[in-house]
Amino acid sequence: MKGTVYKSTGSWYQVKSEAGTFYDCRIKGKFRIKGIKSTNPVAVGDRVEFDIEDKEGAEQGVIKKIEKRENYIIRKSVNLSKQTHIIASNIDQVFLLVTLNNPPTLTTFIDRFLVTAEAYHVKAVLLFNKVDSYNEDELVEVKYLAAMYRNAGYECIGISATTGKNVDKVKEMMLGKTSMFAGHSGTGKSTLINAIEPGLNLKTSRISEQHKQGQHTTTFAEMFDLTFDARIIDTPGIKGFGVVEIEREELGDYFPEFFRIKQDCKFHNCLHLEEPKCAVKDALEEGEIAWSRYKSYLQILEGEEDNYRTDIYPKK
Repeated sequence: MKGTVYKSTGSWYQVKSEAGTFYDCRIKGKFRIKGIKSTNPVAVGDRVEFDIEDKEGAEQGVIKKIEKRENYIIRKSVNLSKQTHIIASNIDQVFLLVTLNNPPTLTTFIDRFLVTAEAYHVKAVLLFNKVDSYNEDELVEVKYLAAMYRNAGYECIGISATTGKNVDKVKEMMLGKTSMFAGHSGTGKSTLINAIEPGLNLKTSRISEQHKQGQHTTTFAEMFDLTFDARIIDTPGIKGFGVVEIEREELGDYFPEFFRIKQDCKFHNCLHLEEPKCAVKDALEEGEIAWSRYKSYLQILEGEEDNYRTDIYPKK
């Protein structure tokens, strides 16, 4: 039988068959020893082949094959091991929720997430949430950030999950697609998902209460079919975001505003550091590329990962 993974608990997987029936499945041991360094060999969104077995009168599935993934979002595990964690796979688009404060979403986190989405071919949209709660100065800052990321090539939408501002716009973008929602705990993912599909009734406090630092390796995404033609992947709050397996020479290609002008660099393998006649450095000096984006590029290039794999917001 063939199906799609909708939920994972680490050892068990809920798989929806092509006929629309859900089965609890486990995996064959060989997935663990195939050199997969991921903490989760099977991810939500994976298309799989599975057999049904009769275990003490109950039907149980055994996943025997994972079909080739079209794309996925992956990050380094929080503990400083070489393991990685695939958050979800086969995604049409990812909405990254950004909040100016409560909690603050730093540009370094946003940029790391966007680089990963670019590298693994997932369209990313930035949702600036809680716009109803900002004062005049904060709104100016949000508009500045949105303009910066639009200039880089990303769609940015100001929303309020509580008042419903632009929720219909997000809903429209989700039609016919599988969309993943991501962001720090407390940015309003569950509130937004409940506004889009009230029937799901997700607990808006569960993420911030349960998913504390150091537990990323045992927390998983979950996919839901919606009442309109769409699927949603809800993810636990992501705190740090370690970038995975990106070659130094390729990194600049995952900053769209760098990629657009790289052919104007004197050297085809320019790393945009100290090389002469570098189009990216020139654009930076002219104010056409944001310094915060370039700073993120340098930090990833230099492998400054540790600070971005741990929780930078202590619990109150």
